[in-house]
Amino acid sequence: MSIRTIVLIAVGLLLIYLVFTVGAPFLLALVVAIFLEPLNGLLMKRFRLNRLVSSVISSTLFTAILVGLIVLLGMKIIAELIAFLEKVPNYFENANSFVDQLLADAKGLYQNFPPDAVATLEEYLMSLTNTITSMVGKLSTTIVGFASTLPGMFIFFIVFLVAVYMFSFSLNTMKASVLSFFEESSRPQVDQMLNNLRKSIFGFLRSQIILSGMTYIVSLIGLLILGIKYPMAIALVIIIVDIMPILGTGSVLVPWASYLILTGDIFTGVGLIVLFLVITVFRRIVEPKILGDSVGIGALPALISLYVGFKLVGVIGVFIGPLIVIIYMAARQAGLFQTKIKL
Repeated sequence: MSIRTIVLIAVGLLLIYLVFTVGAPFLLALVVAIFLEPLNGLLMKRFRLNRLVSSVISSTLFTAILVGLIVLLGMKIIAELIAFLEKVPNYFENANSFVDQLLADAKGLYQNFPPDAVATLEEYLMSLTNTITSMVGKLSTTIVGFASTLPGMFIFFIVFLVAVYMFSFSLNTMKASVLSFFEESSRPQVDQMLNNLRKSIFGFLRSQIILSGMTYIVSLIGLLILGIKYPMAIALVIIIVDIMPILGTGSVLVPWASYLILTGDIFTGVGLIVLFLVITVFRRIVEPKILGDSVGIGALPALISLYVGFKLVGVIGVFIGPLIVIIYMAARQAGLFQTKIKL
């Protein structure tokens, strides 16, 4: 492999990383624009509209449907989320009072014990206090961090909608610009690769939507069974945190469950731990299968790409890993990588 090829691969991987981080709204807008392209073609062919008018109509229709769904479903979730966040300080204050009372009661029980036993018990209680404080702090950081992202999410949403209009209007010229970088003889292969890549990316996004929807339903049902207030808002927080692989959901449910168990609400605390285990096992079993079926790669390569991507670049690698496999498979199907090993 030449140095030029290695440099091109490194630059490509860097661009993919940037697209999935700072360029996320534009990537999502590009995917939506590709999804709306058949509707644009229908409007131009059936009603003889130019591309600008057809793009405005299709993008406005998409925006109206999206905003309508947000108004119908999002307002209820946001109302529950605000009410839940307003009570979070009370939960932390009760937790601190509980820890102080626990230490006071413990000192009354062991003050007549031998000095060695007292030292051991105090060390254990101090460790327990630090553990509880750490879990409560982690829960607080998670919730407050989510609340602090709301303004950024609003800006993300506005940039995304504007980019949908722009990409929808210029999609055909963008494709022609990409093909112009290649020789005339290579353009059919590149065009085929782009078509395969489009199908695979749509499958990947569809799989993520399906997984998030199924996880939300499981979380909502579990919270309703446990009789927890604000189930829709809390289930939404669980979905967002669950993007973090393996133990993502545990950063919310485990500290919460531990606090409830220590304060005497054993049923709800154990129920939350069971819910955490159900969600984790469910995601680990279903995710590789759904992802593999949607993007056309096997369950084992999908699982490996998820894990390797996460270990190399963190949470964003959960998306980058499968995307690299998708791009490679699309290129092979287009005949760009047909090298075979000869002994």
